[in-house]
Amino acid sequence: MIPSRWRRVGPPVALGAGAVASAVYIALVDPNQPGHYLVCPTNSLLGIDCPGCGGLRATHDLLHGNVAGAMDHNLLWVIAAPILVVMWARWLARRWTGAPPKPSPRWQKLQTPVLTSVIAVVIAFGVVRNLVPYLGSNIG
Repeated sequence: MIPSRWRRVGPPVALGAGAVASAVYIALVDPNQPGHYLVCPTNSLLGIDCPGCGGLRATHDLLHGNVAGAMDHNLLWVIAAPILVVMWARWLARRWTGAPPKPSPRWQKLQTPVLTSVIAVVIAFGVVRNLVPYLGSNIG
């Protein structure tokens, strides 16, 4: 038996509702002001900026229309956020229409290398992001 449309769209709608609720909170509560969010363990233990904190500040700036400020906080998130929204919309549309997922054989071969590459880029971004101030301090 085919599940009803509302049962099919439940997971993407729940994820979307959670994302919208989070976005409203982030838009209303400035992460640059201390005391409103949990303390970052990476920053407190290692003393380095974490891409998650930069992503939080970038999201706040994006929600207020400050794209340049968001890019300054976390460029990778500014690039990834619209991609994730499109992926979510495609997921919702496929669930709404009841279309079965169509993973191509080519995508099945590329899935692991692509995921590994994305993880490597995120890690490299976090490392380079914290090294750039030190690399640039000897210039000029």
